[in-house]
Amino acid sequence: MNEPERRTGRKIMTIKRMLLASIAIACLTAPVSASAETADKKIALSNNYAGNSWRQAMLTSWDKITKDAVSQGIVAAADPFTTAENQATEQAAQIQNLILQGYDAIVINAASPTALNGAVKEACDAGIVVVSFDGIVTEPCAWRIAVDFKAMGESQIEYLAEKMPDGGNLLEIRGLAGVSVDDEIHAGIQAGVEKHPQFKIAGSVNGDWAQDVAQRAVAGILPSLPEIKAVVTQGGDGYGAAQAFAAADRPIPTIVMGNREDELRWWKEQKDANGYETMSVSIAPGVSTLAFWVAQQILDGQDVKKELVVPFLRIDQDNLEANLETTEAGGVANVEYSLEDAQKVIDAAM
Repeated sequence: MNEPERRTGRKIMTIKRMLLASIAIACLTAPVSASAETADKKIALSNNYAGNSWRQAMLTSWDKITKDAVSQGIVAAADPFTTAENQATEQAAQIQNLILQGYDAIVINAASPTALNGAVKEACDAGIVVVSFDGIVTEPCAWRIAVDFKAMGESQIEYLAEKMPDGGNLLEIRGLAGVSVDDEIHAGIQAGVEKHPQFKIAGSVNGDWAQDVAQRAVAGILPSLPEIKAVVTQGGDGYGAAQAFAAADRPIPTIVMGNREDELRWWKEQKDANGYETMSVSIAPGVSTLAFWVAQQILDGQDVKKELVVPFLRIDQDNLEANLETTEAGGVANVEYSLEDAQKVIDAAM
């Protein structure tokens, strides 16, 4: 080999070493991502109902976070599917269809805690990860993400007991009949009343977590009710209840609010006008994004406990304005989860 050839060979070796060094540095400095094992995975959302602003916000949050995850190559798809009505049979059929479509994980907001268990078990048997949230399922193979809804209900009575120690008659506005969330919040309210017997539930209606439904239901029952000191709710009902009391020309009681902008805005108006006091308890619709990341982490091989609990949102008299400022008109006070947020929730449960 002559001298020019030797020089050329040395240059090629130098370039190779530089390339290998660059690759090594890139591998060391690249962020550790969960996308490596899930880039080809498909996740579906099975949602049982979309008839109120909370559900619309939940779907919007899902769309926002999952589109970003797909664009980054973390997952291949994250498609939402909503049944026309809150019907367990229809949702079970939907889940079976998602199994046939080859999804790797199904995130479920369930119409019933038990009626979907057969379809959920079919999914698990097919090797599909199932994560339920908000409306959870009891099938053992599924993961569950829930707020302590019973505590959410009981906290309303605790607040009222402090505010009005002499007690009084309560009107309870429940949510969607048959859904586990409704049952658990109701159980918490009942437990609170048993603990504070100076309160009595004088009437109960289903508001379906929608202010227009709640307004009609409250208007229908008001003529048969005695004086009502407070209204306990499940979120989304407060503004409708207030409108019904006003239309009936009855004193507006203390109404526990949810996290919808119309409720918070009405509360702020009343607070400014006459010092009206109440509180708000709710679950953030962005919990759907936590469920997405939990499914992604399970697909990525991470160890995740079957039961995860997230705190409920509470708004009080002193932080009302701050929460209202960050809530869009017609929207819902919300918290959305990043991958890092989800990892913290998972780690805290271990």
